[in-house]
Amino acid sequence: MNTRRETFEKSERLCSTKIISGLFDNGNVFYTPLFKVVWIISPVNIPYPAQIAFSVSKRGFRLAVTRNLIKRRMREAYRKNKYLLYEYLVSENRQVVFTAILRGNKVPDFTVIEKSTIEMLKRLIDRIREKE
Repeated sequence: MNTRRETFEKSERLCSTKIISGLFDNGNVFYTPLFKVVWIISPVNIPYPAQIAFSVSKRGFRLAVTRNLIKRRMREAYRKNKYLLYEYLVSENRQVVFTAILRGNKVPDFTVIEKSTIEMLKRLIDRIREKE
């Protein structure tokens, strides 16, 4: 039985336009095969170890239905695997803010998104370690 709660609450979502603009102005960038990730160590105190925003390009996916489907899959994959990142951030007493932007123009399956999300989280942990 799974004892950890796999939730994704409103306060875990990156909504602050001030933080988002600072993220894109001063953030660090890395790429995975499926995502472009822009991240910074949180400039303000946030209620969770991490806040994230998901984005899918309108240029690659014209229909809003398709973009929403992909973002739903991205959120679900993050929700199920965020413990990888949270365990590290809590142990190091750090907070991070980041956004995951889908690359490409084909609708990926959930299994592909989940594998890439795990890779993204592991790479983010490595990048945070490098910054220390």
